[in-house]
Amino acid sequence: MRDLFPVLRVLGMLLVMFALGMLLPLGVSWFRGEHVWRLYLLSMGVTVTAGLLLWLGMNRFRRELQPRHGVILVSLVWMVLPLCASLPLMLVLHQVGVPISFTHAYFEAVSGLTTSGATVLTGLDSLPMSINIWRTFLQWLGGMGILILAVAVLPLLGVGGSQLFRAEAAGPIKDTKLTPRMTETAKGLWGVYGVFSLACGLAFWAGGMTPMDALMHMFTTVSLGGLSSHDTSFAYFDSPLLEGIALIFMLLASCNFALYFVAMRKGQLQGFWRDPEMRATIGVLLGCGLFAALLLWVKGVYAPLDALRYGLFHVVSVATTTGFATVDYLQWPVFVPVMMLLLSGVATSAGSTGGGIKMVRMLILLKQARRELTRLVHPRAVQPVRLGSSVVDNRMIFSVLAFMLVYGATVIILSMLLLLTDLDPVTAFSAILASVHCMGPGLGGIGPASNYAVLTDFQMWICTLAMLLGRLEILSFMALLTPSFWRR
Repeated sequence: MRDLFPVLRVLGMLLVMFALGMLLPLGVSWFRGEHVWRLYLLSMGVTVTAGLLLWLGMNRFRRELQPRHGVILVSLVWMVLPLCASLPLMLVLHQVGVPISFTHAYFEAVSGLTTSGATVLTGLDSLPMSINIWRTFLQWLGGMGILILAVAVLPLLGVGGSQLFRAEAAGPIKDTKLTPRMTETAKGLWGVYGVFSLACGLAFWAGGMTPMDALMHMFTTVSLGGLSSHDTSFAYFDSPLLEGIALIFMLLASCNFALYFVAMRKGQLQGFWRDPEMRATIGVLLGCGLFAALLLWVKGVYAPLDALRYGLFHVVSVATTTGFATVDYLQWPVFVPVMMLLLSGVATSAGSTGGGIKMVRMLILLKQARRELTRLVHPRAVQPVRLGSSVVDNRMIFSVLAFMLVYGATVIILSMLLLLTDLDPVTAFSAILASVHCMGPGLGGIGPASNYAVLTDFQMWICTLAMLLGRLEILSFMALLTPSFWRR
């Protein structure tokens, strides 16, 4: 147990840092005269107090974190921070006459921080603007990763950041050393994220959104989160221009931010298209979007231009795990929404703000399958798996195979748990896929015209677990359950 004390010390620091984020909805509430700003101050005080108790109480256990500590800390952060994030939701919504249970509040907070975009709330247009600011700001914080932000700050407090970066980063980016120091890497990635955020917010504002709508939808576009301040999501604006702006930034955010960081650092842009994962990500998103548009036109659902507008926007939105919607796409030919749901698992890059298993893993699986087929014909052939000009190490291939096995088992087991509650198969399976992919809306009873409030509390806890597992990329959490992890 004493081995956990250094982890709890850093967790305390992170809670104090996270509490500072409540200054944004507090300021908006005070400025707009919503009379609930004291509730944000109370939530902030509770979070700071809890953080300081952990930080100062464990301050004598100062030491460099080891890799296993990073895994423990990341898992704790994604379970504990939603507890603090749910405080303003419960207090403010109760004050304005929209009571919310702890289960619903924790689900909403997890959905925000994991950038899932699933919600249990209705009447969003009539809620205090500060609560919508808080919901969407949570997604922005969770997009690039709270711990990657912490890596840039914690060294100032005497905490090394390399173990946190490796535990938090998605896919192979965790093994990529972009700069000599992890602190510089974290600052660089958040710098790119900040530039994209500023550009997206200004573009939305110039495109016709109000400043506050532009801010909130910027939060949920660059983070690929998809929450909105309106019940009708992006349909509220009914603007092809705004949909086009969102489309561009969803495509940008679906690619590896490390590529942007390297390009800005070296002043070279030509390296983008050489990256096989980026080519595959953009190619799949645009190719499937155009195919969906063609299908909607051929089936007579829309005229050609409307088919292009709605088909491309929704495929990119769902496949990038954002989840914005302007129409109820469950009314389309069934092939299209099912295709979009399946794409949400593979159509974002490692190192992006999207969820799912990541495109690089799918590329490695396909190349490994091709190598095995070649071996059937030419048993003595030497054919290494390559991504671009780089040879993929066998250890990475085994890691991907293990991940896919655990991923498949997780989806099946959690889906079966929902089926035990007599939930219909379409809703059950799509709810787990959407949650593990951190995508939000699914099929059946949780489609874009509905939300997760139709689920029971038990079903909602299963989906909450699925979102946390998806954000932790499953293996990190599963490692905690193995006896060997706890042996020193």
